[in-house]
Amino acid sequence: MRETWRWFGPKDLVSIDDMRQAGVKGVVSALHHVATGAVWTPEEIALRQRQIGTMLDGTPSGLAWEVVESLPVSEDIKKQKGDWRSHLANWKTSLRHLRDAGIEVVCYNFMPVLDWTRTDLAWRRPTGATCMRFDFVDFAAFDIHILRRPGAAEDFPPVVVEEAARRFSAMDEPARERLAANVVFGLPGAAESFTLDDVRRHLAEYDGVSADRLRQHLVDFLSEVTPLAQELGLRLCCHPDDPPFSLLGLPRIMSSEADYRAVMDAVDLTANGITLCTGSLGARADNDLPGMMRRLGGRVHFLHLRNVTLDDPSAPRGSFFEDEHLAGQTDMVAMIAEILAEERRRKVAGRTDTSIPMRPDHGQDILDDLGRKAQPGYPAIGRLKGLAELRGIMTALAHPLVAGVQAADRP
Repeated sequence: MRETWRWFGPKDLVSIDDMRQAGVKGVVSALHHVATGAVWTPEEIALRQRQIGTMLDGTPSGLAWEVVESLPVSEDIKKQKGDWRSHLANWKTSLRHLRDAGIEVVCYNFMPVLDWTRTDLAWRRPTGATCMRFDFVDFAAFDIHILRRPGAAEDFPPVVVEEAARRFSAMDEPARERLAANVVFGLPGAAESFTLDDVRRHLAEYDGVSADRLRQHLVDFLSEVTPLAQELGLRLCCHPDDPPFSLLGLPRIMSSEADYRAVMDAVDLTANGITLCTGSLGARADNDLPGMMRRLGGRVHFLHLRNVTLDDPSAPRGSFFEDEHLAGQTDMVAMIAEILAEERRRKVAGRTDTSIPMRPDHGQDILDDLGRKAQPGYPAIGRLKGLAELRGIMTALAHPLVAGVQAADRP
């Protein structure tokens, strides 16, 4: 497992020096300032590479940009409307430029309108740490009473609708504004952010776009870009929906193992792969994360390791918070064991991508993070704590003493 770290660029309050001291081997980044749908030019890519390669005092960092997260797919492509064909051509041009720069892994997502969605970006834990939370009732209050989406109340159970009304009534205006701002935070680090009117406009443009139709649009997109990626030696990896269920009446189509299998089968090239995010997929209790790694691991090109705790694991849609990396519903020891097994299989098969890039995804704000006010979900110390815990599991499971016992136990 190749340890990487996400960096949002020069404005990121977690510096290159910070990640260098964390001991990671590579960097995950993107050109967040470039408008969605535009070409990523060789000059902009090279500039970001130089920034990653330089510490604050001007000395070489020894780090390189190894994974793109994300090369955004425009709403026009997802809907197949407007400028979608030119955006598709630009996406393919950007792939060529990235490969010319030596980058091989490109993460993207196909979530309509909003990327990851949370109702609280700094939910206080008993320890004094803060984390991100998705509260289903608060989201219903936003959808029904703030956004006022037509028919929104019909998308929630009656008990949730009633509680959402009570909560909304108890909120003062600043609380309502804060909830709206959290929900429409948009893409992390992206150039765009959304107003309520923007969200309403985008929702209207998705009228008539069913889950089947959106999935076909994804297959159409991949049918265009994956052969090029395969030719160039690039690995594309789709990030799952976050959270992995429908919001705002919109379809979400990358939320389960069945969703991924359908898309992998439809465009059956090795370049068409998966960003396996244990936090996003883990927000649905019926997702078997170690099993997904075991069954689909050959197409996993990128790993996000984080954990969530669900308020009610029996609910198909519900509230959750981002827990410590070794807490929550996902058995991270079992997960990493499956990842290491997949890497061994790749080595035996002679694959060149035997070390799968991973990053400690998100993290709770602790210690000095609480005053730094970095990108929500991306604290310095909280991620370092998570990385240290994950690194401990990785080291232990890969140790000859443990590996020998595992081999002896296998028939």
